[in-house]
Amino acid sequence: MPGQWIHSSGGRGEEAPQQGQGLPGLTGVEHIGFTVPDLDEATRFFVEVIGCRHLYSLGPFRSDGAWMAEHLNVHPRAVMRELRFFRCAGGPDFEIFEYEAPGRRTDQPRNSDIGGHHLAFYVTDLDAAVAHLRRHGVRVLGEPTASSGPSQGQRWVYFLTPWGMQLELVSYPHGKRCERDEDGAPAPL
Repeated sequence: MPGQWIHSSGGRGEEAPQQGQGLPGLTGVEHIGFTVPDLDEATRFFVEVIGCRHLYSLGPFRSDGAWMAEHLNVHPRAVMRELRFFRCAGGPDFEIFEYEAPGRRTDQPRNSDIGGHHLAFYVTDLDAAVAHLRRHGVRVLGEPTASSGPSQGQRWVYFLTPWGMQLELVSYPHGKRCERDEDGAPAPL
């Protein structure tokens, strides 16, 4: 059943928060939303390069009153031209927007900027995934890096969408050090 993973007990061996210890009823991340400059370009990238599946589209949305500002924290005259939902394997869905709005910023934040962010995709074979991105002309930032410390066992690399959004590939097929007990055996989940 799609979305069934959302109803797990927290995953990675963690219990769901108890009453008074966070959001009541929290079971996971349902979706991640972000805005792009060109929804058709984003659709091609996430479907053809990443391998996500387009689920549905909605819009446009606008308001002559204050609804957009009150409910979405955007300019009251902003127009959400369209939003599209995507599913990428077993992770949270993506809700991708394209807006028209007075005074909107068009530059992508870097990780070091306030509001900086990235999406990370887990892959089983990092080298094959990097080669796939390069075959599609995607800008990969450097070579894969092997982590140390608690993340030892993990390799990762950043890459950019055609519009400059930061994404990451991560792989740790034998687990990370933080997921193993003192004897090196996988920690119980």
